[in-house]
Amino acid sequence: MSMLTVTSAPHIRSKDSVSRIMLDVVLALLPAGIFSVYLYGTRALLTIILGVASAVLTEALIQKLTKKPVTIYDLSAVVTGLLLAYNLPPSAPWWLPVIGSAIAIALVKHVFGGLGNNFMNPALAARAILLAAWPVQMTSWIIPNTESISSATADAVSSATPLAILKGAEGVLPSLKDAIIGNIGGTIGEVSAVALLLGAAYLLYRKVITWHIPAAYITTTFVLVTLLGGRGLETGIYHIFAGGLILGAFYMATDYSSSPITVKGKLIMGIGCGILTAVIRLYGGYPEGVSYSILLMNVAAPLIDKYTMPRVFGEVKQHA
Repeated sequence: MSMLTVTSAPHIRSKDSVSRIMLDVVLALLPAGIFSVYLYGTRALLTIILGVASAVLTEALIQKLTKKPVTIYDLSAVVTGLLLAYNLPPSAPWWLPVIGSAIAIALVKHVFGGLGNNFMNPALAARAILLAAWPVQMTSWIIPNTESISSATADAVSSATPLAILKGAEGVLPSLKDAIIGNIGGTIGEVSAVALLLGAAYLLYRKVITWHIPAAYITTTFVLVTLLGGRGLETGIYHIFAGGLILGAFYMATDYSSSPITVKGKLIMGIGCGILTAVIRLYGGYPEGVSYSILLMNVAAPLIDKYTMPRVFGEVKQHA
């Protein structure tokens, strides 16, 4: 007689797995990484390799020390290391991605119980820590030659990013075409909007993410910056493509563990991220605001879920 395990409904079957989802995210991020290596050369490639290697090794070491199953093959650590590297400038010293990925995995992911238990995006939290500890290294940008992408690596110079120029820093604002293609300064993974949107389309096609958070986030930021930025439509478009908005909206604000569950909650989070990003970019002392906006809304996600979760069927309303 065989023993059966009986569980309560619903009984849902899915072909998705953690490793399959993470593989899709890695594949979606590849175009942006390839373009950055083409633009900045081996310096960007080394940062990406060190970020991923540090994340994977840190995860394996922690799981070995705590006598837990080693789960590096689910690729979640690879995604964290990749996103951390993408949030660093191409001029970052070699030790910055190593320390950053170790912080992301050890302090943000495993201290709170590992995969699925972290209440904020590990890569973004680590980036915020690195920015506070080493602000000079984290804000030293390389601006490619705007005349030719093919000669960008040889002609790279240190300068301000387009968002910093919009806030009043010295420099010539690149053309909108350069901002969209990626022939501008910024972090390794954010420079090419075209590459990021190509990967985002893949994630939407694979149903790894939904449109709710990215659409609400980008639209809210665009509307507020256009209305309040002082330069009209041009400013709004620039703020979409010349910064970390696309990278953050599609690849980090949509993190399963740290974003709301319901559709209404996702829309609320996207709008909240957009408001915070616009306020920081326009009125704060820092030209970028994506990382802090997402982290703040990560903290608010449980509260958003509390008030947007549908009532359980048959639930009796509590009386005071």
